Amino acid sequence: MDYSAKRLDELQAAFDLPPAQIADIAGKFQDEMLAGLAGRSSSLKMLPSFLARPAGSETGRFLALDFGGTNVRVQLVELAGDGRWTVPAQNALPLKDPVGRYDYTTAATAAPELFDFLTAQIAAVVEADEDYLLGHTFSFPCRQQGLNRAVLIGWTKEIKTAGVEGREITALLSEALLRRGLGRVKPCAIINDTVGTLLTAAYGDPYTDIGAICGTGHNTCYFEPAAAMIINMESGNFAGLPFTEYDRRLDAASERPGSQRLEKMVAGRYLGELVRMIAADCLNLPLETGSLSAEDLAAVLGGLPRPVPAAALTAGEFQLLRTVAQAVVIRSARLVAATFLGVLARTDPALSFRHTIAVDGSLYEKMPGYAARLSATLTEALGPKADLLTVKLSKDGSGVGAAIAAAIAGEGR
Repeated sequence: MDYSAKRLDELQAAFDLPPAQIADIAGKFQDEMLAGLAGRSSSLKMLPSFLARPAGSETGRFLALDFGGTNVRVQLVELAGDGRWTVPAQNALPLKDPVGRYDYTTAATAAPELFDFLTAQIAAVVEADEDYLLGHTFSFPCRQQGLNRAVLIGWTKEIKTAGVEGREITALLSEALLRRGLGRVKPCAIINDTVGTLLTAAYGDPYTDIGAICGTGHNTCYFEPAAAMIINMESGNFAGLPFTEYDRRLDAASERPGSQRLEKMVAGRYLGELVRMIAADCLNLPLETGSLSAEDLAAVLGGLPRPVPAAALTAGEFQLLRTVAQAVVIRSARLVAATFLGVLARTDPALSFRHTIAVDGSLYEKMPGYAARLSATLTEALGPKADLLTVKLSKDGSGVGAAIAAAIAGEGR
């Protein structure tokens, strides 16, 4: 066996998660949930949403502002009242212009500039003479003080916009709406994107009680029976994990070392660099820092034309890269599944009832084999009772979910 083959075997073993380890991670995750719910120290924030699941009968036209990290999207959503909806108008732009004309993610950008950009997208959708209730999906860790009040705890996803951390987000948005002359748009609910994903799926499926994002970032929420409320766990910060030397190196090189440890092992923003780091260091592949993205990994694993960073590799080198990518992506899916098992152990220890897990995000939707591996891990752990569990894509759930949250809030006005 040559050096590269031996090293590859060692890497695959380091990234393998056997069933016993999956069970251990699930148990640690449940322990962190319980600690967070009890107000004890925990890597899970266990933030209240002040929202129960929808009845499915909510109706009307609502605005949804979806601020998820890489893009800002505004949708006009019509809820039919029978679990269905339509989106007659929408507008979307990235926070950072690909050709460099603007960038609202840097520390050089102040809060008013960012929120003026958000309201400009709203203005492109609304009619000047109509009143709107707006639900806001804000996909960052917040201290939720009520259905319509949330203070940003800290940016994630490498966003550093100044003057937002520690501020109440709805107040910043309301001030920007007034500056724009959009006083008839009334923000009435602010939620996390995982909560939006759960709400969207639950609008048509009453068994939905877990919502997750598996895309650029990662997080999970669930319906907590004891509180009769959806809880945003900020699970990307979970730290009870088996770290490899490469996880530690990637974390140390990140903007916030020591935080978001699970997210750095499973989310699309980090998987490409993790694979590149391994391939360059252990297998001597000529790949520069930051040259591999999650989209590149999808191409490598899906038999698509080689992405540009891998174009110069020999056939043998490309196969090595593919093997590393597969190991890292499979581990991501199995880690996420382990956290779902932790939630189920909390809410239904004997798994006596039906459950639906709603997942949104490009990683779950587009990464070859990801969804299948996640479901297979759950089946492996649950055995015959896996029939009580459904995992499904809740496409664009974070946007429609904001509209559903606005509808729920409107019923209480």
